[in-house]
Amino acid sequence: MEITVEPVETIRGQIRVPGDKSISHRALLLSSLAEEPVEIEGLLKAADISSTQKCLQDLGTGFVEEKGRLKVSGQGLRGFKEPQVYLDAGNSGTTARLLAGLLAGQPFISTLTGDESLRRRPMKRVTEPLRQMGASISGREDSASLPLTIRGGSLVPISYSLPVASAQVKSALLIAALYCRGITSVIDPFNTRDHTERALRHLGADIKTAGRRIMVQGPARLAGGRFSVPGDISAAAFFIVAAALTPRGELYIENLGVNPTRSGLLDLLKQMGADLRLLNERERCGEPVADLLVKGGRNLRGIKCGGEIIPRLIDEIPALAVAALFAGGETTIRGASELRVKETDRIRALAVELRKMGARIKERPDGLVIEGGAKLNGARCHSHGDHRMAMALATAALFAESESIIEGAEAVKVSFPNFFNLLKKVAS
Repeated sequence: MEITVEPVETIRGQIRVPGDKSISHRALLLSSLAEEPVEIEGLLKAADISSTQKCLQDLGTGFVEEKGRLKVSGQGLRGFKEPQVYLDAGNSGTTARLLAGLLAGQPFISTLTGDESLRRRPMKRVTEPLRQMGASISGREDSASLPLTIRGGSLVPISYSLPVASAQVKSALLIAALYCRGITSVIDPFNTRDHTERALRHLGADIKTAGRRIMVQGPARLAGGRFSVPGDISAAAFFIVAAALTPRGELYIENLGVNPTRSGLLDLLKQMGADLRLLNERERCGEPVADLLVKGGRNLRGIKCGGEIIPRLIDEIPALAVAALFAGGETTIRGASELRVKETDRIRALAVELRKMGARIKERPDGLVIEGGAKLNGARCHSHGDHRMAMALATAALFAESESIIEGAEAVKVSFPNFFNLLKKVAS
């Protein structure tokens, strides 16, 4: 699908973005582990979340949608059924990796697969520690790639330090830890997003943190209750940048998740000079939530971005790169090599596609160097099948000299199906 994006003069309005993708995955999966029903409000309706829900249905979990809320029939840790089909994670790395943690504790065999893109993404980072816990896992390239066949069973607690900044790996191990007799420790040197820890605590799991160490006492019993999923800051990122870049921009975003392990983009945009204000700060179901007011008209300046902040904005780097195009001076992004193993190689894709518009951008092994102040031309660009690339290119195109065409725009269905409709609503 091709989408034509016209230049705009301003971004104004009041919006809500879809439910947080990371929290939606975890709400579905952990609710299925509860011993009582769970009601989920604000669940993201998108392809990746559908993949998680379908896999859980194939394992016997029941779902009923009623009045905009999803009721999940929790089965407890041991209530799952051996699937009669391959569990298809589609394009969702979160589905595949978190589900691997759940399957590691099951007393049956299951096979986990995904689409062509997901079958190229690295899985050894999660299969290796799950094997240490006692799961039997076989698959392509010594279980480094999907499909994976997992025979679960009796797991033993381990102490494991994450070698890569991956909340998905951490989450898979914390889910597997629910099945262990004893205390499992996961050390997270990178301070990756902590939605799983918060959700487990919300459902009553015995989970403690000491510095960068997370400890789970198993076997666990998860209670039922309710999840309220806030708006996704990764989805909002493109609207935040667009509003900040327009001279008379003013955008009010309601009910936004502002978890500090996810809000690195807000910190960096403020450092660049953007006018961002958090209002009505509160906590819902263990997650920090606020409304965000973005005012445009400020002159942004280039920054150096790297180190500990990278895990806090890894999914928002495409949006940050767009902001850097219009900032004064140079912006350097380092330590983001994880972007090369997303739905596409986002470092290369950003450099290739933004250059088509006239951006001055250099690719580095672990990031980008972006020279701000360039005038962008309209161009024909391609999403590379990546939802965040499609949204980043559309955001940059708003400030080009003429119209642009985004090929492969349907990729947004993975996380933000109504992105282009909402963009039309606030752009003028």
